[in-house]
Amino acid sequence: MDAKKIRILLVEDNMVDAAVTRRVLQHNHLTDLTTAANCREALAMLQAKSKADLPQLILLDINLPDINGIELLRRIKMDSKLRDIPVVILTMSNEDLDIQKSYDLGASSYLVKPISNEALMLVIGKLFSW
Repeated sequence: MDAKKIRILLVEDNMVDAAVTRRVLQHNHLTDLTTAANCREALAMLQAKSKADLPQLILLDINLPDINGIELLRRIKMDSKLRDIPVVILTMSNEDLDIQKSYDLGASSYLVKPISNEALMLVIGKLFSW
């Protein structure tokens, strides 16, 4: 798969998980990655950017220390500036309620950790028609 450079925001509080995701993306030549350790930081980053500089993809954990990732997803999808950004949930939760709520709120995909390189790249490839 020939990956193209896309701007990605990773919202992840676990430094090990963030490092693993970063390595997968770098291995696949997707290195334009910004990280936020919590939802407030992610929201501040998103609000500060012009529409042209927004991430093209958000990778979002659910279990975060401040605001639940599902709540951040809701806020993103309610914001006219942000709603068109695809959001992929990357989480330890395989609870049916979390999965259903994520899709109901507009998540593009839901992946349960540990996530394989192949699974993540397949989802990204489908989102960007590679």
